[in-house]
Amino acid sequence: MGIRILAFIIFTQSVNLEARPVSYPSGSTLMAFSNQLKESIYYHYSPSYKYSVGVESLKDKFQKKNYSYLRFTYLLNRTNTTDSQLNIYFQSGIRFDNFDDSFFGLRGDWETRRWYMDFNYKEQETNNLSYTDQYCQIGLAPYLGEYGDLHTWVMLKARRNSRNETWSVYPVIKFFKGNLLFESGYSKDNQWDIHLMYRF
Repeated sequence: MGIRILAFIIFTQSVNLEARPVSYPSGSTLMAFSNQLKESIYYHYSPSYKYSVGVESLKDKFQKKNYSYLRFTYLLNRTNTTDSQLNIYFQSGIRFDNFDDSFFGLRGDWETRRWYMDFNYKEQETNNLSYTDQYCQIGLAPYLGEYGDLHTWVMLKARRNSRNETWSVYPVIKFFKGNLLFESGYSKDNQWDIHLMYRF
């Protein structure tokens, strides 16, 4: 029984890249995002498995402005079973040049080797605009890879930003191997939704 739990923990640490706004102790992560509303580059460092600090450079396509944020993420809960892992995170950020511009929210994920679900909810506060950004997604691994293999998830994502007031539902495909992850989805509303991540 103990060997099964240990094997599952090692496996989830190696394949659960996309759900980790906090890395392993002394680990760093570099991420790039692009969708209809924003483009961003985000780097974070994790002094411990419980939290990360980072910086994000963001291009807001809606307001046609560029910002930089200092970010903090904290692991509120992690539950491991023999077959699954659940994580809940608090996330926050404040703009370097305007402390009235900040965000906070929750992010969570649950997965087995076959199934994956996650959600993200973020409240953004600025001088002249307040809005929410949220999504949830569910995915299925069409095959079960071993440690070190190329892993694939086929997912369905529902996303809403209160600035455009509509939910958009679209397919997403995710690939990861080792420390590299690539995720891409497309809808007429959101256009391309792309996420690239490297952990080191």
